[in-house]
Amino acid sequence: MDVQILRDGLTLRGTFNKPDTSEFDLVVLMHGFTSDRGVNPDQLLYQLAERFEKRGLATLRFDFNGHGTSDGDFKNMTVLNEISDGKAILDYACSLKVVRKLYLFGHSQGGVVASMIAGYYHEKIDKLVLMAPAATLKDDALKGNTQGFTYDPENIPDELPIKKGLTLGGFYLRTAQTMPIYEVARQYQGPVCLVHGLDDQVVDNIASKRYDDVYQNDKLNLLPHADHGFTEGDSRQEALDIATDFLLNN
Repeated sequence: MDVQILRDGLTLRGTFNKPDTSEFDLVVLMHGFTSDRGVNPDQLLYQLAERFEKRGLATLRFDFNGHGTSDGDFKNMTVLNEISDGKAILDYACSLKVVRKLYLFGHSQGGVVASMIAGYYHEKIDKLVLMAPAATLKDDALKGNTQGFTYDPENIPDELPIKKGLTLGGFYLRTAQTMPIYEVARQYQGPVCLVHGLDDQVVDNIASKRYDDVYQNDKLNLLPHADHGFTEGDSRQEALDIATDFLLNN
């Protein structure tokens, strides 16, 4: 069913599906940069939600501000306000009294948001899955090269035109340079599943290796021949299997 959440005057729109049971475990899914919650059958989050739901898990997935059908201008989007989005979504999930266990999943930039939300609310999250988490966005901003678009990192422009006719705001780049990604993420010490493709040309797998270094209760899965979206060969199926098995097994 469709769900709407109000966050600081913006309406965030999402999809909530649950099994026909009195109680259930819930997976909150967070999408990546310029993507959406997964509305087409070929999308990673759509396929994950479908897989989870078939195995009896409830799913909640939202468009971040400035993405998909949610309110907001993409130019004003930052990782910081996506964390605010994530907090509002988490509040909604925690308000559902029928939820037994709460899991977070994040892909790409959504993985950064999920990891930091888990760090801030470590006692509320039972398991965490990060696929190709884009923590290198901080390295990129410090170098002045974001998504292949270059700029002077010491004199950040107010606007940076990027792919798909979108314009990234300068505040995104400024805040990315000082984002305490791993410092916050390490506050979560529950079970973590990391999945990253060795052929990822968007986010270097060093990002997941660094997460592996800061987490104490994790498994790092590096998939040969997998790209950033896990579209090559059997990598999508393997990624889906890894995430599902991790959430369903003790």
